[in-house]
Amino acid sequence: MKPCIREGTIEEAVWISAQLPEFVAPYPASAYRERLAGVPHLILLACVGGKAAGFKVGYELEGSFYSWMGGVLPDYRRRGVARALASEQESWAKQRGYSRLLMKSRNEHRAMLIFALSNGFSISSVEKRPVLSANRIWLEKVL
Repeated sequence: MKPCIREGTIEEAVWISAQLPEFVAPYPASAYRERLAGVPHLILLACVGGKAAGFKVGYELEGSFYSWMGGVLPDYRRRGVARALASEQESWAKQRGYSRLLMKSRNEHRAMLIFALSNGFSISSVEKRPVLSANRIWLEKVL
């Protein structure tokens, strides 16, 4: 079943992020409101069979579109949900004149890194941390 993608709310994004095992301390709604205030942004929600399955949140950052937060609930992984969200976000950004997408992940989130690389992103820099698995990996995709 193909996921449906629609614009979502901060509350929906926070609800899904609280259920993702990779997010140890997910951001509260206030952090989303603070990041998204006064900048062009997009909140996407994916549904499968009428149930929330994943989300993706991004906003303008230094002239690019930054894919900040997102994830897919474990029961819906490997069903094309992440790819559908990424595709919709990319189309939205292109339509608004952005020439590149940015994202950041942690070294420990291998599945996310593999997904980004297979979706056309390239590693642009690394923010080193004392623990190797906590390094932040910046990725970029030219649109």
